[in-house]
Amino acid sequence: MNWTPILSRVELWRARGLALRQGSRHLRRRLVLFWAVVGPGLITSNVDNDAGGISVYSAAGAHYGYKLLWALIPMTIALYVTEEMCARLGVITGKGLSDLIREEFGFRPTFFVMLAGFLVDLGNVVAEFAGVAAAMQIFGISKYIAVPLAAILVWVLVLRGTYRQVEKIFLVACSFYLAYLFSAVLAKPDWLQAAKNVAIPSFHFDTGYLLMLTALVGTTIAPWQFFYLQASFVEKRVGPRQYPQARADVMFGSISCMVIVFFIIVCTAATLYASGQRNITDAADAARALVPLAGKWASMLFAFGLLNASLFAASILPLSTAHVICEGLGFESGIDHKFSEAPIFYWLYTVLIVVGAGLILIPGAPLLRILLLSQVANGMWLPIVLIFIVLLANRRDLMGDKINTPAFNAVAWTTSAAMIALTLVLLYAALSGHGEALGLGSVIP
Repeated sequence: MNWTPILSRVELWRARGLALRQGSRHLRRRLVLFWAVVGPGLITSNVDNDAGGISVYSAAGAHYGYKLLWALIPMTIALYVTEEMCARLGVITGKGLSDLIREEFGFRPTFFVMLAGFLVDLGNVVAEFAGVAAAMQIFGISKYIAVPLAAILVWVLVLRGTYRQVEKIFLVACSFYLAYLFSAVLAKPDWLQAAKNVAIPSFHFDTGYLLMLTALVGTTIAPWQFFYLQASFVEKRVGPRQYPQARADVMFGSISCMVIVFFIIVCTAATLYASGQRNITDAADAARALVPLAGKWASMLFAFGLLNASLFAASILPLSTAHVICEGLGFESGIDHKFSEAPIFYWLYTVLIVVGAGLILIPGAPLLRILLLSQVANGMWLPIVLIFIVLLANRRDLMGDKINTPAFNAVAWTTSAAMIALTLVLLYAALSGHGEALGLGSVIP
């Protein structure tokens, strides 16, 4: 009997088995490396879905149904492109964004970046605590109880925890955004119609539609994200060898962020738009309006999502500001430092929380004016920061062979130009009185 064919087949099976085992080990190794790095990209992208962002997404669904879902694809690209450059800058140089701007462009532009960052983020922190107040009022809890407790919670979290501990809590908070998935399912939307609107753009050239589209894309990218993301990779000590994992983290975060936006729009489109309820100015209004349309549980889940998003952002935005100023002035910064090692960092964090929460509790405080001014400052801040990022990402003396490729530069500059144009339109909307209709600056309970 000729055993050669049988032995050949056995050897082939053994070779295939060995290849499968090696492939499995390689995949496990890549997953382990990814999960060791994951965090900054996922956290930064998802915290962008804050009280103001959720208000805009809710208004988009309530006013235009599924028609704006196609915008999620360019929004994802814009978010990834801008955040990837910051991640790369942090991983390759080991320095924060404000630190690099000071070293490469001098103190004067850095001072402007720091001042604008403080003003913008103060207004944003006020908006986040307003979101906490609005969400808790839906659950029947007064803002005079909810806001001080929320302020103490986020302050203690950062002051007492290490970076690893705080990051784990933030990652858990990311998972709570799934409340919007369940809320959307309970709303019983037309999933096929929603999918069609994601794939096929639907343009309408009326003013309201264009302003809402601008608001939707414009709220995707905020300057504080760049500083926090880069500082997080630096503080986590992610190095050049882990750059592929860092890039995957940013991509994972960008996609997951837009998935949550999809569910928020679908939820309000299937209920508020379908029933003709257009008078929605913020996320809390949307949550209340869901009760007769999708049931109490859908409303509660929507409100819980708003509470989680507001607490999440109220923790991170002051951190971003503290990083901007401390890096720009050369002070120690980072959660892994003790209070005695980084007093300026922690005092800045404390002041932003106390002032942001305190303004919500003052009767008659000019909250809408504060939010409007922060939006104007944001409009001045974003274009400059974007230009700095693209210029830094093209510095071969900083980045070596990790500078932007010509193709990436084309996408980066196009994205930057588009974001600058959209920001100018949003500034016009805010200053001309259209902001409230878009859910901008209207989260004050």
